[in-house]
Amino acid sequence: MGDARIIHIELDEATILWRNADIEQERRIAIFDLIEENTFKPLRAWEAGHQGPYRLRLSVADGRLALEIASEDGQQLESLILGLGRFRRPIRDYFAICDSYYQAIRKATAAEIETIDMARRGVHNEAAELLLERLEGKVETDFATARRLFTLICVLHIRG
Repeated sequence: MGDARIIHIELDEATILWRNADIEQERRIAIFDLIEENTFKPLRAWEAGHQGPYRLRLSVADGRLALEIASEDGQQLESLILGLGRFRRPIRDYFAICDSYYQAIRKATAAEIETIDMARRGVHNEAAELLLERLEGKVETDFATARRLFTLICVLHIRG
């Protein structure tokens, strides 16, 4: 029986050009939550007998997301490359709404914060659904894992 989950995740630090304390907190929480509970089954590696757990490294270059999947002991198993064109708008929307959210936390009413947070969750959920669609046939995962992975994809897109 396999162990279809991520046990370690790394972001390409060379990809991350800038981040503030709020973004750093989002990154830490997403990684912690992801490691605590996730479903991640890379189909080619699984079928080749590498049935987890997995190490995952994320990076972005030339408008593409690279997911480098390795075994528990660090043996490279496969690399998946996903075009990010369809994610441009959700990423932009997510950054804009997060910026509003961070500003609201400091000075808005509870009702205003809740409204912004609902919009933020909506954008996040739509992006997670898109990621699930893009991973179809490559990686079996669940909605919560896709949401956390989208947060990390966003962190990789921060340009300051």
